[in-house]
Amino acid sequence: LSPLTVGVLDAGGHLIAFQRQDNSSILRFEIATGKAYAALGMGRSSRALAAVAAKRPAFINSLMAASGGRVVPVPGGVLAIDPDTGDIIGAVGISGDRGENDEACAVAGLEAAGLKAEPGVG
Repeated sequence: LSPLTVGVLDAGGHLIAFQRQDNSSILRFEIATGKAYAALGMGRSSRALAAVAAKRPAFINSLMAASGGRVVPVPGGVLAIDPDTGDIIGAVGISGDRGENDEACAVAGLEAAGLKAEPGVG
């Protein structure tokens, strides 16, 4: 994989963890947290929002405007679900490689932490 950047948001959309690998490009923080923010803000993965963007670009443009440009609707933003309650407790966004690889890493990280991941749902 290319160098990755990871942003973790709590359920309120606040950054609670961030890590950037060496040589990850400088905009990766904004992209990673934007993927997580998109997933959290809409209650579905950023992959699902990418599918919406393809069908309803005006809606996604409005969403991006309403969020002050924070929404990044491409794969790599995954909801974090409490496995006991089913509640959304946050989201992880990863950027640095292809969206599919970013998403797979987010899922792996959430599962390793004992949480349920919601990728590609929409």
